[in-house]
Amino acid sequence: MNTTPKISFFYSRTVSHLSSVPQETVSSSIHPSVTSRLKRYIDIIGACVGLTLTAVLLLPIAVAIYLDNPGPLFYCQTRCGYRGQSFRIWKFRSMIVNADQLKHTVVNQAKGHIFKNDRDPRITKVGRFLRRTSLDELPQFWNVLKGEMSLVGTRPPTPDEVKKYNNRHWKRLDVKPGITGEWQANGRSSVTNFEDIVNLDLRYMEQWSIAYDLGLILKTILVVVKRKGAC
Repeated sequence: MNTTPKISFFYSRTVSHLSSVPQETVSSSIHPSVTSRLKRYIDIIGACVGLTLTAVLLLPIAVAIYLDNPGPLFYCQTRCGYRGQSFRIWKFRSMIVNADQLKHTVVNQAKGHIFKNDRDPRITKVGRFLRRTSLDELPQFWNVLKGEMSLVGTRPPTPDEVKKYNNRHWKRLDVKPGITGEWQANGRSSVTNFEDIVNLDLRYMEQWSIAYDLGLILKTILVVVKRKGAC
């Protein structure tokens, strides 16, 4: 059964809701990574391994976060996934409790539609360590297991960011967002220009294969171990 019209209709409706993007941004084709069963199997296996590691580290991380800045263990934020569909992404909290309310007090060092400040004063001491080691992202394996994300994909944007997208930017939502991808494996926080991030995401989509995914996973592990490009 051909499901393309149904998906295209959903994408069109989502696009209109978020940013009134013209119909020409809606692609009738489906990226092969979205329908790959092997990629999904790898995601499930990787998510189970990741969640097991999360369970092992949960208690020490929870204690460290609470002692540094009492409050919730997890931070939840709405992001846009495949073809604009919103979902809730999970992380270990790395900022002070009222960080969102203080965002306007922090200078944005990035260029374009993203927000980035390597010396963000809202980040706690423990949070900075969690970010440098990427431990804050461990809960996202739950998003992968649910199918909202993949182990490898494009960077998941916020709804506010997506509202500013042009036709070219929307193409990066034709695949599932990933815990890692070209941006995380090739610079991470050192890449602060939004257009450069888009270029990396589109390159991933053009070169995608299972072998390419596995290569990015391995490269990401090496980058995290060396703490290269981490803030």
